[in-house]
Order: sequence, then structure tokens, then C-alpha cells
Amino acid sequence: MQTVAAVTMVRDDTFFLKAWLRHYGTLFGRENCYVINHGRGAEVAALAEGCNIIGIPGDPHKNFDIKRWSLLNNLVGGLRRYYRHVLVGDVDELVVVDPAKGVNLRDWLEDAADGRVYTPVGLEVIHRIDIEDTPITDTILGPRRHVRLAPHYSKPCIVSTPVKLARGGHFAQYNKLHTPDELYLLHLKWCDFTAYVEAMDRRNAVTSEIGAGIKETAIGQHWFAEARGEDRAIFEKFAEIEMEDGFDLSWVRRKMQRSFGPRGTTGYYEFRRPDFAKQFVLPERFSGLF
Repeated sequence: MQTVAAVTMVRDDTFFLKAWLRHYGTLFGRENCYVINHGRGAEVAALAEGCNIIGIPGDPHKNFDIKRWSLLNNLVGGLRRYYRHVLVGDVDELVVVDPAKGVNLRDWLEDAADGRVYTPVGLEVIHRIDIEDTPITDTILGPRRHVRLAPHYSKPCIVSTPVKLARGGHFAQYNKLHTPDELYLLHLKWCDFTAYVEAMDRRNAVTSEIGAGIKETAIGQHWFAEARGEDRAIFEKFAEIEMEDGFDLSWVRRKMQRSFGPRGTTGYYEFRRPDFAKQFVLPERFSGLF
């Protein structure tokens, strides 16, 4: 049985897809990467050559995210029959192992126990436009070293047991929380000002074409132009987030464990996800991971 499959769904987000392919394609081999090409975009297909590309229609429709995660859940369930672990998430989310552990993610998964769901601690890579002026070319980590705590992105995203994930991948119908010290999920939405503006323009165009509101589409508010805000002002505010010394996040994992429990009567489990409003500088050892 193969060790791991990586699964994502993408529509035109080629900036993030390139990073996803560099990271998972290098670690796992493209033959173990599954890219759902929403809209059958030619550029996505060309970039993902060598991966398992699943083209689906791109017609605008309501309840987009509900349908998306129904598809992802079923694909993960099928692939789990052939792989020990299946890693699933949005194209702008990448899981890494702290290099201090001395192994990469593939090696870590080789030794990871089966029959579990793993939840990395979520961090958002933020572009500090006041002090980071190096453009992103082949790697993101290095030109970008600042991260902020993002409990919303501590997702149960590595699956090796029968499980259903909630819309967005934020919750799992799994009653234990495995959050290893060395495992992180890095969310890249804010990692580059120019890439952010371009991505938001595309997403606003999609919701405009659908012609429905936030509740009808079941997509995050950030997809809608009226909820977008002023782009540069958003990035300028990153400088105001409290800076923490060091990079010890063991207290975050303890809070996750202490608050873990059922999410009402939904069958899903959750932990509290407060806004800690703290940022860190990633240690130099993370530079060049992707």
C-alpha cells in the first residue's frame, strides 16, 4: 500500500497551485497527487501534468462549497483504500513538519500511526509589506517569514480512518484530537499582496457570475466584493499584530486539547478557536520548504 496521497481542488489559482505542486509533488511524487480541475482550466492542466487530474464542469452554481466537500469526502474515502494516509485541503494550504524534527513530511508519515486523523496547528503566512519587499519566485518561505496564529486553519486534514469532514474541512466526525508538536498547516492566502489582489479579483468575478448571496452559495464572505475591504489597508494592519518572541506553540496545542469536544449534535468534534492576535517570525530552518 502506498504511503500518502495529496488531494486538492483548484479553479484558476495558479500561484497557489505552483506552490502546492512544488511541495507535495516533490515530497510524494506527482503520481500520488490528485488535482480536481474545477472548470477544466487549460493552465491548471498544464501545470499539474503528471498528477491525477480530474476535470469537472465549471458552470456557476449555488451551494458551491457544500458540493465541493461532498466530492472531496467521497474521493478521500475511496483513496484511503489504496493509501495509508490521505492529505486533503485547499490549494493554498500546505502541511509541513518542523525541520527541527530531522525528517520531511513524507518520512514523518511513513512512521505515523494508521487509523487516525491528524490536525496540524494552523498558521497564516502574512506578507509584511512594510518590511518584506523580496518578490516570491521559486519559494515562498524565505521571502516570507512572518506568520500569525490561525486556529480556524488547524484542520483535521490527514486521514487514515473512515471519517467525514465538514464543509471547508474544519471539523471531522472523529472523537480524538491528534495534534503532534512538529506538525503545522500553513495557510497562504495572505502570503503575497499582488497574488492576493489577483485571487480576490477572480473570486469576486465567480460570485458575481453566480448571482446569489452569501447564504445561498455557502462560500466564505471573502469571495464577495461587498465584504472584501480595501486590500492594501488589510496588509498594512499586519504590522499592528503583537509580535511574540521565539516559536514555542505548545500552549496552543494544550488549549486545543482542553477544549476539544462534540460540536453540538452534528456528529462533528471541535475545539475553541479564539482570535489570539499574535504573530511570530518563522525560524530560519523553515526557509525553502516550499
